Amino acid sequence: MRIAVLDDDNNLLELVCTILNAAGHTCHPFLSGKDMLHQLRRESYDMLILDWQVPDLNGTEILHWVREKLSPTLPVLFMTSRSGEDDIVAGLAAGADDYMIKPIRRSELVARVQALLRRAYPTQTASEHLQFGIYKFETRAGRVSVNDQPVEMTQKEFDLALLLFRNLGRPLSRAYILEAVWSRDVDIPSRTMDTHISRVRSKLELRPENGYRLAPVYSYGYRLEQVTAE
Repeated sequence: MRIAVLDDDNNLLELVCTILNAAGHTCHPFLSGKDMLHQLRRESYDMLILDWQVPDLNGTEILHWVREKLSPTLPVLFMTSRSGEDDIVAGLAAGADDYMIKPIRRSELVARVQALLRRAYPTQTASEHLQFGIYKFETRAGRVSVNDQPVEMTQKEFDLALLLFRNLGRPLSRAYILEAVWSRDVDIPSRTMDTHISRVRSKLELRPENGYRLAPVYSYGYRLEQVTAE
């Protein structure tokens, strides 16, 4: 999962990212609230971890923007040095899903992050069989079928299709797709992703009459939408 973390304490930021990376996630650190907000307008993240007190733009202001502009199910964990009940209530009332009181403890951070991710993305679990209407995915075997008819796909095409279905209705930035499907191979030509998108759309027949539409999001990325068959 891609997790964006905001804290003006660089040492704490490095610690949190070290913990998250060790747990199998990709951490995107931000020392500035304005920098984070700028990236939130351009990129997709699976979760946010916010320090409540950042000089230029605090966690409260960012959280208000996130709840107004982004998915209401995007999990947000806030960190605070203040253990007063009023501060915690204010954070939760602003739209945060959970909180942690500094100093950060490794096991607690991992447990809280995993719990929020499981709740926000139930289809991301290790289930071997996932079904979306006429589309059936066998995740361990890397197979997909449409109306019980197997579809031949490369591994990258399968990974891309599964990513899109697991994030149904959610706009995914090009950088997010690149990181999720091609991992660290970030030097692939831009056309490679577009070609794979086109192949997935064609092979899976992602058309409104089949209940789904795979559409570009201008200057951002792609979104797979569930639609009513005409």
